[in-house]
Amino acid sequence: MASASKLSQAEVEARLAECEYWTLSEGKLTRTFEFEDFVQAFGFMASVALLAERMDHHPEWSNVYATVRIELITHEVGGLSDKDFKLAEEIDRIAQAGTLTR
Repeated sequence: MASASKLSQAEVEARLAECEYWTLSEGKLTRTFEFEDFVQAFGFMASVALLAERMDHHPEWSNVYATVRIELITHEVGGLSDKDFKLAEEIDRIAQAGTLTR
């Protein structure tokens, strides 16, 4: 996969304005997903894991019962890159297809 380039603060702000549910937290693109139960949350995580592997860009995440928190950052550039926003967009598509409650 092509190497990533770190986005400028202005580029991050412009891209973030296009991401309805994602926020910046400690320099990372962040979103929390709520599902009906653990099985739905885990199924979502499995789908995201397969996507992340295909994209060769892996999230930082945690799961507590029906809640999944995802943080995206491109470690090799020390900040956010286009890869983070593309992965966020694809994660949103997966979430919309599932039983997301919030």
